[in-house]
Amino acid sequence: MPSTVAPSGLAHPAGDPAGAVDVVQVYDTTLRDGAQQEGMNLSVADKLAIAPLLDALGVGYIEGGWPGAIPKDTEFFARAAKELELNHARLAAFGATCKAGTDPREDPQVQALVDSEAPVITLVAKSDIRHVERALRTTGEENLRMVAETVRYLAGLGREVILDAEHFFDGYRYDPGYALQVVTAAFDAGAATVVLCDTNGGMLPEWVTEVVGEVRAATEGRLGMHAHNDSGCAAANTLAAVAAGAGHIQGTVNGYGERTGNADLLTCVANLELKLGTPVLQGEGLQEASRISHAISEITNISPYGRQPYVGASAFAHKAGLHASAIRVDPDLYQHIDPVTVGNDMRMLVSEMAGRASIELKGRELGFDLTGQAELLGRVTNRIKDAEAQGYTYDAADASFELLLRSEMDGRGPSFYEVESWRTYVEHRPATGQSDSEATVKLRTGHGREISTGEGNGPVNALDHALRGALVGAYPEIEDFELIDYKVRILDTQQGTDATIRVLIETSDGVRSWSTVGVGTNIIEASWEALNDAIVWGLLHHGVEPR
Repeated sequence: MPSTVAPSGLAHPAGDPAGAVDVVQVYDTTLRDGAQQEGMNLSVADKLAIAPLLDALGVGYIEGGWPGAIPKDTEFFARAAKELELNHARLAAFGATCKAGTDPREDPQVQALVDSEAPVITLVAKSDIRHVERALRTTGEENLRMVAETVRYLAGLGREVILDAEHFFDGYRYDPGYALQVVTAAFDAGAATVVLCDTNGGMLPEWVTEVVGEVRAATEGRLGMHAHNDSGCAAANTLAAVAAGAGHIQGTVNGYGERTGNADLLTCVANLELKLGTPVLQGEGLQEASRISHAISEITNISPYGRQPYVGASAFAHKAGLHASAIRVDPDLYQHIDPVTVGNDMRMLVSEMAGRASIELKGRELGFDLTGQAELLGRVTNRIKDAEAQGYTYDAADASFELLLRSEMDGRGPSFYEVESWRTYVEHRPATGQSDSEATVKLRTGHGREISTGEGNGPVNALDHALRGALVGAYPEIEDFELIDYKVRILDTQQGTDATIRVLIETSDGVRSWSTVGVGTNIIEASWEALNDAIVWGLLHHGVEPR
C-alpha cells in the first residue's frame, strides 16, 4: 500500500479500501481558486499578507496560484521563496498536465511549476471523457498519457504531486470506467493524492457518498474532495466525502470562489473538529478562526458575511426577552457550540456581553500584560464596542487598536504633535478634463507652528503630502514611511452619498508594515484619521520621543 507523510510529520496510510483514514489533510485554495471570485483582485502583496494567516489557521497546504500562466503568480512564488516563513503549511503551485502530444520535460508551463520551487505541485486534469474529447480535443488514451507522464516526471523530482480530477463527479456519472482510469493512472505514476472535483457544484451529499464510496473501494490511494457551492451543498458534500473515505479536503476561507463560491474551509474544519471529533488543523488555529476570517476579509476588501457559520458576527447573536433570560441561566441552551472555540463571542443585541478575554489576549500579542486589570479591560471593551457600532473594525488594523489601548492605559496616548486644522481643495476644469488637488495642514510640534501645503493625485494624496511636509522638520523619520495599500468601504449603502465611510491604510518603513483604520462621513475625513494613526504608530515604534 503506498504511503505519504502528513504535513505534521505523522506517517499515515495513503488510503484504505474500507473507507477509514487516520488523517484528513486540509488544503486551502483561497489564493488561487478563491481569487477567481467576481470583483476580487489580489495583488502579490495581498497574497503574501494572507498566506501567514492561513498558516496560523493551521492548514496543511496553501495553494499560491498558477506560475507560468499568470505573471503575478510567478512573482508570488519567487517572493514567497525568500519572504514567507510558514510554520505549518506547505506551499503548492497549481498548473496543468503537459499538452497533448508533448513531453512534460519540454512543456514550458510544466517547467514553470518546477521553477516555482514549491514543494507541492497540484495538477489539474480532465476526468470527464466529454471534456477530454470536446475541450482538449484529444483521445482518452492521450489524456491518460498526459496525466501519467506529468505526474511521474514531477514526482521523480521529489515533489509531492496532487492531481485535481476536474469534473470528476459529472464524468463518473457519465462514464465511470474512464473517470476511474484517470484516478488509477495518477496513483500508479506516483501521485500522493487524487482530488475528486465537483467542478460544476451540482452534486448532493447522497450522490457524493455513493461515488466516493465506489472509488474508495476500487483504489488504495488517498482521495480528496474539491466542492463548489452551486447547489448550496459544498460544505455538506465535503463532509460526505470524508465520511465515505476521503482523506483530503480543499476549500477557501469565507467560501470565496467564482459563481457561488467554493466550500467554506472554516465551516468544514469546524464541523470536522467540533462535531465529528476529527482533528484536521495543526496547532490551535481553530480558536483564531474568527479573527483570521475577518482579517482576510479586510485584505480582500470584501465585507464579512455576518451570518457565516461559526465566524460570522451574527453566528452567536441573541435578541433580548425570554431568549436572553434563558441564556443568563445557561448559554448552551441556545448555542450549538461554545463560540470561544472558534474565536467568536456571544452577543446580546440589546445588552452585549463583554469580550474582555479577547482584549486581554490581543493586548498580550501586542506586548501588554493586562492580567488582573479588570477595570481597564472593561473600558477598552466598551470603547471597542462603541467604535464598532460606528463602523470601525480592528481585525486588520492592529496599529489603531494599539493606539486605542494605550490611550485607555495612560489617559491620553502618545502625542507627537497637535493639529490646529486641515483642509483640502479640488479644482476640476471640464474644458480640459484636468483636476488639481491641494491640501493645507496646520499643526504644532516642539519646533513650533508648522503650515504645510501639498499637492497630489486626488485630495487624499495631497493631504498625505501636506501632513508629511508639516512633520518632516521635527520628525525626519517619516521620510521612510510609505503608504502601500489603501482600501475604502461604504458601510451603510442605503444612505447613498450620505453613507458612512471606512478607510483602511497599510504603511511600511521598508522593514515592516502596519495597518490603521479611520471612519467618517466622507472619504477624506476617514482617510485623515487613518493617516494620523499611521504616522503616530510609526514614530512610536521607531523609538522616537516627542519633539
